[in-house]
Amino acid sequence: EENFNGYFGAKHEWAPSENEERYGFAEHGFGYGWQEFDDRFDLSNPNYANEQNRFGWIVEIDPWKAGVKPIKRTALGRFKHEGIALTVGRNGRVVGYMGDDERFDYIYKFVSNGNWQRMIERGESPLDKGRLFVAKFNDDGTGNWLHLNVRNPLLREAGFDNQAQVLTFARRAADILGATPMDRPEWTTVAPNGDVYCTLTNNSRRETPDAANPLAPNSDGHIIKWRDADEHVGRTFEWDIFVVAQDRHGQEDTFSDPDGIWADPDGRLFIQTDGGQMDGLNNQMLVADTNTGEIRRLFEGVAGDEITGVATTPDRRTMFVNSQHPGNGDPDATNVPVLNETPDGTTVPRDVTWVLTRKDGGIIGS
Repeated sequence: EENFNGYFGAKHEWAPSENEERYGFAEHGFGYGWQEFDDRFDLSNPNYANEQNRFGWIVEIDPWKAGVKPIKRTALGRFKHEGIALTVGRNGRVVGYMGDDERFDYIYKFVSNGNWQRMIERGESPLDKGRLFVAKFNDDGTGNWLHLNVRNPLLREAGFDNQAQVLTFARRAADILGATPMDRPEWTTVAPNGDVYCTLTNNSRRETPDAANPLAPNSDGHIIKWRDADEHVGRTFEWDIFVVAQDRHGQEDTFSDPDGIWADPDGRLFIQTDGGQMDGLNNQMLVADTNTGEIRRLFEGVAGDEITGVATTPDRRTMFVNSQHPGNGDPDATNVPVLNETPDGTTVPRDVTWVLTRKDGGIIGS
């Protein structure tokens, strides 16, 4: 659940609390006006004082059990989730890496309390019981995972009374512990060799650069990578900048605003974009050789869209990629990929999933 704050507003006089302000709640939200028709979304209604806290979580849906309700995994923390990259760490513990898609917000890590298979055998979800951390990037290329735990004296002094409050207001807890504000951390992915990558889409408001966010302003974004100690469950890591998009300007592999990212089983990195591209390009998907740093363009979308989401068949010879809001819904901008006739006879471009294959039938990206 990502931009949840924008769906709330206030029908009557209202002033945000410290927590509400930190999560971006405002009188008019994004202008949808839902509060005018459903009291749940009225920030000024005392009967729904905590409604906004029900949103901002990772939601798990079991595709094999159609009748089971989706479950919000609150142990993973509440913020603007772009997604989660899961891997198995030392002793079979589930580890999840997440970005909070906001300027000057943070990168998080979750580690389950135990071996995921044994937890499931006991009837426990490994996503319900574990520890939540936030990243601090040091200038020397090292980093620390700061434990978001209510027993920390700094959080106690700030008024956190229990762990539920820490998870619900994870941003404020991370502020207090001194996490590193990043340039819109979005997708994360874990490569076969254990490297973790995160896309930093952009930050036009940054005035002072730092080691992990080297541009001010950062109009085109960058990708950072790190390697955790102790097979993903350690409290420290080593990091480096993988690529700065601005450095690619005018080259064959020009791109801006990295967003979606996925490392395949061979370690190739698929990079998807969402934002104004340099050199007049549309949003696109590229593939990077993480050993040599070579990047090649694999797919380009249409005017006004976002390239997002990636999945492959088990043999990786067929890939599925989404084009979201092509033309921003304007048929004058594009009539690709498809048109949908509305009741008044007009047509609008629709979201679509593209299917990619190689002409020689080989593995995508190879």
